[in-house]
Amino acid sequence: MSAPQLRSLVARAALVARAALVVRTACVVLAVVLSTALASGAALARVLVPMDAAQKDHLRAYGLVYWALGRGVHGEWLLNYRGGSFLLPETIGLADEALLRGVTIEPVDEAGAARIQAEIADNNMETIKLETAPRVAVYVPPSAPPWDDAVQLALEYAQIPYMKLWDAEVLDGRLADYDWLHLHHEDFSGQYGKFYAAFASADWYRRQVAENEAVARRYGFSKVSELKKSVAQAIKAYVAQGGFLFAMCSGTDTFDIALAAARTDIVAKEYDGDGVDPRAQAKLDFSQTLAFQNFELETNPLVYEYSNIDTTPKAAIRGQFTDTFTLFDFSAKQDPVPSMLVQDHVATIKGFLGQTTGFEKALLKPGVTVLAETPGQDDAKYIHGHFGKGTFTFYGGHDPEDYQHAVGDPPTDLALHKNSPGYRLILNNVLFPAAEKKEKKT
Repeated sequence: MSAPQLRSLVARAALVARAALVVRTACVVLAVVLSTALASGAALARVLVPMDAAQKDHLRAYGLVYWALGRGVHGEWLLNYRGGSFLLPETIGLADEALLRGVTIEPVDEAGAARIQAEIADNNMETIKLETAPRVAVYVPPSAPPWDDAVQLALEYAQIPYMKLWDAEVLDGRLADYDWLHLHHEDFSGQYGKFYAAFASADWYRRQVAENEAVARRYGFSKVSELKKSVAQAIKAYVAQGGFLFAMCSGTDTFDIALAAARTDIVAKEYDGDGVDPRAQAKLDFSQTLAFQNFELETNPLVYEYSNIDTTPKAAIRGQFTDTFTLFDFSAKQDPVPSMLVQDHVATIKGFLGQTTGFEKALLKPGVTVLAETPGQDDAKYIHGHFGKGTFTFYGGHDPEDYQHAVGDPPTDLALHKNSPGYRLILNNVLFPAAEKKEKKT
């Protein structure tokens, strides 16, 4: 090697050494800065999950928040701020997960976070801490019935994990494993959905009858109606012990009907081989129900209705293009619980039918909160209440994006309804148990 080449090599080595020293020094300085910031309590950067019109996929936004909670991240639900947005710490993988799910997020620095909190403090808004991802279960028959369930569709689209259980798991005490329970399109009165007139000869109907009768025999019940009463009592006890119950369609009114009819037979011979107790109506015990009282039964086996709780006839008169319901605007600071349940990017939502479409207000128990109603009518669409240490929320109708979902219709493709305000109400309920509980101040 020549002398000039040797000098050039030495010079390059010196430059590399000096660069390495600079990098090591910078790392030390950065470590000191971070250590000082953490020691002084300085907050890390945050991410806003907007839930107003800026959000590309409202439904999967709930799944993103659930994903973060499941990884030990504590977030905040900003009630009435930009449609009920979420504020999360900026953690490793969050931005990538949001991108993968197609969820809109916005970076928020400390000055931005301070401005958000100032706006919340000065308006009908509130910050609710989100702590733990709830354990979710859906009560559903083991063989798929010929209709889908909006809650399962919402959970699967939002990518929120859940478990399925049915009568055996309920009676075996498995409810205690879950924080939140949804009642699938179900008939707790033991009348198989009152589908006798239209579907008594259908294979799926006969299979449903056989499944229910097999479980009844397994647990020592002479009739399916007695099995369902016992299941309803177990679910009621689950709520009393602190469970969160959510139900839609016929899982709402038939649940209370079964509780009220604990000491009488309301089932016609077409369903169980013997007749209805002639004094069944007088024997109903409304002290045992959660949401409804003073209702009148429909015991005719050929009539597709359980009682006068349901408001389907009114909704059918309004028709698909004029049927809407409106969310109540609660005080977020005074009434945070109902405020959480009505978070949405719109206040008026298109209606939808179900076997149970809505609820007669006159038949609600005192203390039950109406979350949404049909304008100018006496029917509630969405209600909430407390029982023991737990809560129940009932949402009328079958599918928020299919006005009249018939037996055998294909499932709704939520990729086409990713900003559905009706489906958002379902997912509000799923995240509800994650919230730090605040007592009502009024």
